[in-house]
Amino acid sequence: MNGLLGALALALCVGIIILVPEGGASAVALLAALTAAALLAIHHVGSDRRFLLQLFTIALLARVMLGTFTYALNLQEFFGGDALAYDQLGYALLRVWQGELRYDVALRGLSAQTFYGMPYLVASVYALVGRNMLAVQFVNAVLGAFTILPVYLCAQQIFENRRVARTTAVLIACFPSMILWSSQGLKDAPIILLLALAMLATLRLCRKLNIGYFLLLVGSMLGLLSLRFYIFYMVGAAAAGAFLIGQRSVTIKTFVQQMIIIICVGLALVQFGVLRSATIQYETFGNLEMVQRSRLDLMRKAESGFGEDVDVSTTSGALSAIPLGLIYLLFAPFPWQVANLRQMITLPEMLVWWSLFPLLVLGLWFTLKYRLRQALPILLFTTMLTLAYSIFQGNVGTAYRQRAQLLIFYFMFVAVGYVLLRERSEQRRQQQVVARQ
Repeated sequence: MNGLLGALALALCVGIIILVPEGGASAVALLAALTAAALLAIHHVGSDRRFLLQLFTIALLARVMLGTFTYALNLQEFFGGDALAYDQLGYALLRVWQGELRYDVALRGLSAQTFYGMPYLVASVYALVGRNMLAVQFVNAVLGAFTILPVYLCAQQIFENRRVARTTAVLIACFPSMILWSSQGLKDAPIILLLALAMLATLRLCRKLNIGYFLLLVGSMLGLLSLRFYIFYMVGAAAAGAFLIGQRSVTIKTFVQQMIIIICVGLALVQFGVLRSATIQYETFGNLEMVQRSRLDLMRKAESGFGEDVDVSTTSGALSAIPLGLIYLLFAPFPWQVANLRQMITLPEMLVWWSLFPLLVLGLWFTLKYRLRQALPILLFTTMLTLAYSIFQGNVGTAYRQRAQLLIFYFMFVAVGYVLLRERSEQRRQQQVVARQ
């Protein structure tokens, strides 16, 4: 298996260099360096190492192939026009770093609207290999494939079941939308990885105070603030709730430890100027009237808008939008609403996702009944983000894209439901064998 994966990787790299003569070699070189770092990190985990290494390689190959296909055929606008905007902003920022200050005014005016995280990532890549969108896509491919590791560790800690952890990792590695959004020059891949890392750090800190996981949590939250400020708030609330309740029985010692963690995280974020930055972004984007304008803009620009008569600029209107928004967020696009090629190619995945939804419900029921405290940060975060997207999403395509941020945690519950059914089936077979004997 390892030899086959290695041969496929080598053939793919050679094919990319031949197919993309301008920039292909530098993109492959960056891909190789990041892949080596990711493999080294997985190798040091020690738990289920061989499985994770092979799955990471498979996930990465799938993302690199799709990313190369997108780049070679100039399909960035088809899958996500934001990638072109990040390319322009990242290149302009690089020119600012190089001393051409005429770009500075334009960047200063755009930074508040686009958030500064992704342009800085793109500019950093361009500083290493030159202006090369394929290299950015390969960076995201590595980040997307590496997400299997923190999510695997989260599932293993919560449910203490290797089957659940493995199934969760396989779904993240191979699900079509997870592959798609982490193979483009978009910010979905870093957001999803940072979410997984933040939840892993929170779970580990709930058990024991550790400086490494403390730094990981702070760094992940800072990264999320630079990419999507409202997710930063939700991760902070979920982490605070988990620290206050804890995974162990409450004693004076554990309570003091959790309070120390909360205070230290808060002080660290304040030190980095988070309060000022978050306040500016919240005042600009965080009110219901702004949400309503953004929602209307999404509906008018695309053919797949929904809920045109819903007004979320008031609290009552926002609450009334949740049922319809939740249905579209979880299940759209629907077959009878297919209006273009992009929606048509998602239908096979949607059929699979609909068939998995009963397993999600079963796994969620089991988690609430038997693993509530262990899974509390993930349950809090997914609930808040699900409700938020249900309110301000007014476009099927955007809902489908942002669902990926929830799928990494939904898949944990799907895996739990699958393992429960499988174990029950195995028990029935064993009982039948015993009865025959």
